[in-house]
Amino acid sequence: MDQPHQSGQRHASRRRFIKTTAGAVLASGALPLVAPAPVHAAGSDQLRVGLIGCGGRGGGAAQQALLADPNVKLTAMGDAFEDRLTGCLKSLSALEMLADKIDVPPERQFVGFDAYKDVLASGVDVVLLTTPPHFRPIHLKAAIEAGKHVFAEKPVAVDAPGVRSVIETCALAKKKQLSVVSGLCLRYDHGFRDTIQRIHDNAIGDIHTLMANDYRGTIWVRPRQPDWTDMHWQMRNWYYFTWLSGDFNVEQHVHYLDVCAWIMKGYPVKAIGMGGRQQRTDAMYGNIYDHHGVTYEYENGARIFSHCRQQAGCKNEMTAKVAGSKGSAEVSERRLEIKNESTWRFRDKVKNMYQVEHDELFAGIRAGKPLNNGEYMAKSTLLAIMGRMATYTGQEVTWEEAFNSQQDLSPEAYAWGDAPPIEIAIPGKTKLA
Repeated sequence: MDQPHQSGQRHASRRRFIKTTAGAVLASGALPLVAPAPVHAAGSDQLRVGLIGCGGRGGGAAQQALLADPNVKLTAMGDAFEDRLTGCLKSLSALEMLADKIDVPPERQFVGFDAYKDVLASGVDVVLLTTPPHFRPIHLKAAIEAGKHVFAEKPVAVDAPGVRSVIETCALAKKKQLSVVSGLCLRYDHGFRDTIQRIHDNAIGDIHTLMANDYRGTIWVRPRQPDWTDMHWQMRNWYYFTWLSGDFNVEQHVHYLDVCAWIMKGYPVKAIGMGGRQQRTDAMYGNIYDHHGVTYEYENGARIFSHCRQQAGCKNEMTAKVAGSKGSAEVSERRLEIKNESTWRFRDKVKNMYQVEHDELFAGIRAGKPLNNGEYMAKSTLLAIMGRMATYTGQEVTWEEAFNSQQDLSPEAYAWGDAPPIEIAIPGKTKLA
């Protein structure tokens, strides 16, 4: 996971940013149709890559981008924290296979909340957006307006105003013939593609039930240091604060919620659920939950039963299971299987999906046929946010209510002092906004 950008200066709040840039977007979340314009392929010219967010996922994405094309070079990096940037650069530079693909001198190493602006202005052609999800709408908009191709890690927002901004930005990317490739990597796994295509080809008939399970153990936490301000502490532990991560059902479980939406070729109309904090009750765990259970319902009555948990000492499982009128399927990294009159299982060896998403990103740029994953990456993010809204409030939430929500989780300003208050949602008391 990755860290965002650092600065001691105050800037306009994301709340004001979203209000002034989101514009009018269809309540359904659909992207406007835009006719493609002619594009000149980049040919064999060198593509310069900028990394915005230098944590573990950022370092991985940079490596995959540099291996995706023979004439790609990492030329700029930005992060909130200098130690994250220098550590990432050191790790990448130590890889022999990347030795001639890294050229990031001190003058193109940027630290601060405004580091993304400096990276975009440094002459890069492609940017990798791997900061905590809160920053994705701002960084994506700035990148597309600057004419950059984009790899955007999942999820792409933490609230509905952010989702609406991303939808508008991705429509602009289509007009400008710029790539937006999503970090929802399961969509780039050839085994998942094969299995879900078979489901779409009626292998299990009409689908009526899906289960999305994401049961896993605990993850890192960084103890607060005496010289850390509230903002510094929250940024170092971004995963545990809803305004930064969206809660873990958005930050992580979005993968299998997206798989279910992919299988269903669409999104549900309402959700209801429950969740809370049982193990992660200490203040160091911020304000996110450690378990969520949500039932999503489609217009035709089909349902997704979604469960995710991050608790120690429990059984782990990450899978999507599907039941239809003619059979069933399991769609997971562990097993890709369809059962009807017989059993079919995907057994081929496939290329690493994280690498494939970058391979296809750069191939599209070279061919002058940019990819745009904007609609599903935005809608699947909203699907996860919709579930969080249901668990936090204890209320039934419709797709329209989720999409049109005015709840903006961003701070008043990005500066190294105060941070948003730590309020833990209480179902039945927390209001739907």
